[in-house]
Amino acid sequence: MTTTTLAVLVPLLPFLGAAAGLLLGRSAPGFVRPLAVLPTLAATVLAALVAVRQGGGRPISASTQLTPTGSVPVDLALYLDGFAVLVAVLVGVVASCVQIYSTAYLRDDPRYPSYAALVSLFTSAMLLVVYSGDLMVLLVGWEIMGICSYFLVGHYWETPEARAASLKAFLVTKLGDVPFLFGLFALAVDAGTFRITGVLGAVAAGAIDHPTLVALLLLAGVAGKSAQFPLHTWLPDAMAGPTPVSALIHAATMVAAGVYFVARLLPVFAASAAALIVLAVMAAITMVGSALAALAQDDIKRVLAYSTIGQLGYMSGALAVGDRGAAVFHLLSHGAFKALLFLAAGVIIHAAGTNSLAAMSRMSGLTKRIPDAYWTMTIALLALVAVPPFAGFFSKEAVLVAAEHSALGDSAVAPAAAGWAVLVSGLLTALLTAAYATRLWLLAFRGRGAEAPEHGRQPLAMTAVLWVLAAPSLAFGLTAGFIDDWFDGRPLQPTFTTAVLGTGVALVGGLVTYATWRHTTALAARAPMGAVAVHPEAEPAVSEAEAITSHEPAYGDIAAAPDPADPGRLLLGPLHRPAAAGFHLDAVYRALFVRPVTAGAELVRFLDREVVDTYVRGAGTGTNWLGWLVRRAQTGNVQTYLSALLAGSVVLAIAVVLVAAGA
Repeated sequence: MTTTTLAVLVPLLPFLGAAAGLLLGRSAPGFVRPLAVLPTLAATVLAALVAVRQGGGRPISASTQLTPTGSVPVDLALYLDGFAVLVAVLVGVVASCVQIYSTAYLRDDPRYPSYAALVSLFTSAMLLVVYSGDLMVLLVGWEIMGICSYFLVGHYWETPEARAASLKAFLVTKLGDVPFLFGLFALAVDAGTFRITGVLGAVAAGAIDHPTLVALLLLAGVAGKSAQFPLHTWLPDAMAGPTPVSALIHAATMVAAGVYFVARLLPVFAASAAALIVLAVMAAITMVGSALAALAQDDIKRVLAYSTIGQLGYMSGALAVGDRGAAVFHLLSHGAFKALLFLAAGVIIHAAGTNSLAAMSRMSGLTKRIPDAYWTMTIALLALVAVPPFAGFFSKEAVLVAAEHSALGDSAVAPAAAGWAVLVSGLLTALLTAAYATRLWLLAFRGRGAEAPEHGRQPLAMTAVLWVLAAPSLAFGLTAGFIDDWFDGRPLQPTFTTAVLGTGVALVGGLVTYATWRHTTALAARAPMGAVAVHPEAEPAVSEAEAITSHEPAYGDIAAAPDPADPGRLLLGPLHRPAAAGFHLDAVYRALFVRPVTAGAELVRFLDREVVDTYVRGAGTGTNWLGWLVRRAQTGNVQTYLSALLAGSVVLAIAVVLVAAGA
């Protein structure tokens, strides 16, 4: 079987599994779990085989045209380069782990068949984006992911949080997709084709007439899909969905699509220095702002959500300095440890009965209850902090090395200003990343107080996949010196300067956070008992452990009493409150967009009811009055009718005489 045939089967198998799961969900529920897991596993094996055959060598391209589509043809095309085949393996591995994990996590959920089918469809759409060699076919997978995310984030649709989060995710990403679509059309018109190879050839020949405009239009869609400033606000709220969905969206699908798209078409963006500077500034703001917000969050999943936004900022920063190899390298390593973080968080939430780090900090014995989640999450957090030799160290340092080269003028693609913006913000974000990762670990696993509640032993399907993902989180970075051919042949090893700087600031961030925690813990121990026992805004909570059986997301306990030993409050100081609220960007959007649109809708409603409907009602009322007058004239008296006829004749005669006299 040829490599192209195998590549066609990779996205096709999850799609067929999704279709079969939807058809058999009610009539044959026993087949639902095999149809969710086996096609995705088979697609992963085939993706690995395609990667081995491609081997980081020359790209493999194939296409066919089903029907003519006008002056700019649309082809069913494949384009398999080193980036594509490796990202496909990542998508398959993470999706398989999510499907296996979900068989236990949602084992009692009556809507599991539709959930599993949507996850398979989501996986198929992302694989279509990865392998597609035609921009319009890529757009199909791009939009299918948006639709799937709407339904998966809103899985617990009984709750207002899930409904609002799914609608917000859909609208914000669609807001970016509108200019994205215009950008694709403008690019195709200039290049004369939607084929990626044709577009890149047109860029090399200088045939793109307006590269800055095209690049900025495309960046709007990338910012929405990959949750970059200013269209990142949907991602933290998307935590209202099930935890496995969060792992899938954050690690291998949806948010990775935007970064992958820019990596595929980097020459288009590199043709405009202005576009690269915009991308660098966007990445810098995203990195630092999301890291500050993560340091202030109480919900463990929202900490990880803001962490994802920041790590995507690193990838965008690498692209802004013209190094797509570093961006995709970090995308791969981040996919492994971020999937592990979310799935381990699901086990922790199940064991603790709450999402709140403040509540977990008042529990003891949690580490002994869930040793698998404890050790694997520790590995994932070390990878996130970029401690050597974990995977995140090598991939994050590759980004910093690329930024350093650009800042020092060694890059022929990106301006030095973009390099300095990415380098400075990347080092500051490394410091903040270590701070919020250390804070999460301390509050979740070093709690003091009553024993954690017993919620039963964690299912093997939930704990086994943690160790599967722990392996690449620990060892993938060690392949940096052996896989250069898969990344345009550019070296991915860190330099001495960036390694020292990156690791140094990370150690400083972790040690300062630990020292602050020790200090605040000692102060809290001397405080009067009950001084901060109840938060004045605390509400009854529904934990995610209960959500597994009641199908309601665990968002009531976000308002739990704050932990006096939380180091984030002391480290952020006056920034803590705005950082916890995402720097009130949602409030700004409500003031700038939601309220004017709502006011306009109210005005249209008023005009429709009070003006347009007035004319409609008036027409009906006039007709009724005329009918009433006509009815009053029907007396049945012949003399009355003759008198009216005579009077009318006299009026007509007088009118004729007057008209004739006037003429």
